Formats: sequence, C-alpha cells, structure tokens
Amino acid sequence: MYRYRDLSVELCGVRFENPFVLAAAPPTDELDMVRRAFRMGWAGAVLKTTHVEDAEVDLVYPMMSSVNMKDRRVAGLGNIDLISHYGIEVVEERVRSLKEEFPEKVVMASIMGSRKEEWQELVMRLEEAGVDMIECSFSCPQGSMGERSGAMLGQDGEASKKVAAWVKSAAKRVPVVIKITPQVAFISEIVQMIKEGGADAVCASNTIPSLMGIDLETLVPYPNVRGKSTYSGLSGSLIKPITLRTIAEIKKNVDIPITGTGGVMNWKDAVELMLVGASNVQLCTAVMHYGYGIIDDLIVGLSNYLETHDFASPMQLIGKSLPHIASHDLLERNPHIKAHVDDDKCVRCGLCHIACRDGGHQAIDFDIDSRLALVDEDKCVGCRLCRTVCPVGDCISMRYL
Repeated sequence: MYRYRDLSVELCGVRFENPFVLAAAPPTDELDMVRRAFRMGWAGAVLKTTHVEDAEVDLVYPMMSSVNMKDRRVAGLGNIDLISHYGIEVVEERVRSLKEEFPEKVVMASIMGSRKEEWQELVMRLEEAGVDMIECSFSCPQGSMGERSGAMLGQDGEASKKVAAWVKSAAKRVPVVIKITPQVAFISEIVQMIKEGGADAVCASNTIPSLMGIDLETLVPYPNVRGKSTYSGLSGSLIKPITLRTIAEIKKNVDIPITGTGGVMNWKDAVELMLVGASNVQLCTAVMHYGYGIIDDLIVGLSNYLETHDFASPMQLIGKSLPHIASHDLLERNPHIKAHVDDDKCVRCGLCHIACRDGGHQAIDFDIDSRLALVDEDKCVGCRLCRTVCPVGDCISMRYL
C-alpha cells in the first residue's frame, strides 16, 4: 500500500482531485458511464462534443480499427467517429445531474458550432446548467469560417482567434479551453492567436489523421464500410511523441495553461506530459482498451513516483523537463560516447550486431562460439542504435569517455 498523498492539481483556477480526466470521446458519451467513472476515482470528464439541436450527426459503422505490432493489440487506435449524437438539450441535463451527484468532480463539456450564434448559445446553456469548464473542438473538420473543405478550424490562426473570442465573450463564469490540432507548421503561433482571442487554456492535442492500413485480400483500407473507407483519427501510444513535442513547443513559447492528451496509456506517460508542461492529463484510448479501472494504477503509480522522487505535489512536475530541451545547434558535439555491452545481461540474440553492421558503423562484432557482442571502440561513434534494438532494456549502456 502507498501512503496517501494529495494529488490535486489546478487548471485555470479549477481544482481537480487528481490529474486524471476522461477526454471527450465514447467513454463520456453516456451518463451512467461517467457516473461509474467518477465513483471509481476519475477527477473529471469532458463530455463528448455536443451541438445545437438541429445539427445533423450521421455516424457510420464500423468506425474503429487499429495498428497491431506482433502480439500487441491496439498499439494505435483509429476511429472515424464524429461528435456525439446527443444534442445540447441532453448534455445540459447531464451536466446538472452530474454536478448534483458529484459536486467535487470537474464536469467539462466539449462543444462544436458552425456559426457565431451556435457557439455562443452552447456556451450560455452549459454555463446555466452548471458546467465547470468548456472545451471547444477546433481540431475536427468544421466546414465553416471560410477555410478549405475538410480542413480543421485549428489550422487557421485568424479563424481560431475569431471563434475563441466569440466563445469567450459568451462565457461569463467558466474558463474556456480550445482543443487544438498538431497538424500545423508552427503550433505556438496558432496558440498565441488563440490566446489573443481570449481563451483561458488549450487542450493539446488531438488525434492524427491517418490511413490505418489496407486489407491485402480485398484491397479496401480499414475500417471497411461496405467496400469503402476514409481517413481515421489515430490515437494511442503511437502518437505520444507527437503530443510531447506539441505540449513542449507551446509551453516554451506561449504563457497559457495546457491540459494534455494524446498517447497516454499509463501513469508514466501521464508524468511525461506533465514534465513538458501539461497541468493535467486526459485519457481516451487507454480507457477504451482497458476500462475505467486503470484509474487505480494511475493514482498508485503517480503517488509512488512522487514519493520516490521527493515531489510534494504533481504541480511540481509541470514543465520540469523543459530546460533540457534545446535546438539542435546547441547540443554538445563530439562527446566521445561509446556503447558498452553487459555480458551477464546479454541474451545472445545478435540484434545489436546486425543493426550496427547494416544500419550503423560496423562497430559491433559477433563471436560465433560465445554468441556475445564485441564493441570496437575505435569504430563506435555512440549513435545508440544498438541500445535501441536490444530486447534487454539495460544490457547496453552508453558511456562517456
């Protein structure tokens, strides 16, 4: 058992009992599901993106597919889902119900509109219902504001600034969070414009438009919808590196709070997002794969990490790794680093030898009799490819000479 710790964090002045929040997605699209998640210990939830009553939402099934790696299922999850089929009249009642039953939990609602009047109506009705925060989806195809068909609102800085201002002018009480896309050339420039529009925070970020794979027998990409398919939104562990870079770029260049999401599958991933600047963390794919019960592992893992590394609060993690991120030209040159193989831990697979021979600097020989890897330090430049392919995490180390 771990010692109880205060895991609370703040985002835009709103207190979360822990950093773990359900993202706007299928796990938050039914009232009973959110209730169950709250009872299990989730600090908050972003209800799946809603809309005005007369908006048409035409969902397609099947909508899910995945990237699998050898025996690992769902290394990445793809979906062609749209916004919730529940309109604002349903969602505002759910907000009231959840706040009455769980006043200590943070109830957020995600919205999407096609014109000023819709965005502002959604904000005002949700505020009246008692929502704690409002998240605006700028990272799904909008078809409004004059941008190109199929483009995202969040890819247009001026349009993002304008809509953020509309939403913020309608919000009299609650913070406004803008959910952005990493699919832009300079993310910090877009976020700066969103901040100028008055937004209180950004959610970084969202799924990555992808083609999930192709059935080699039918030649139809996944998911197969009666012989046709389309691009999916890729989520899951495959996109975590993109999320980390996105959050880091924002935090280093724009003074705005961030709620992080994208690729978080466990507590370690969550800590990484906080270390580059996220104040809290939203999860979706991990929940869809493993269920709400992962909250126990998230809480225990984070608590033990804080205890082990002498952090008094999760808030102390925020941005802690940013000083270690530099532009390429500022990295040290010629550090004289060499690979070292621990013979006692080596499983004699020869992968390091093959990788170095055909993709590195031919610096690792392979003894046929002992099946041990032998590093030639005169040839080794310390590229780290051998450690990357080694199946034993700590067998190969990089040593500075």
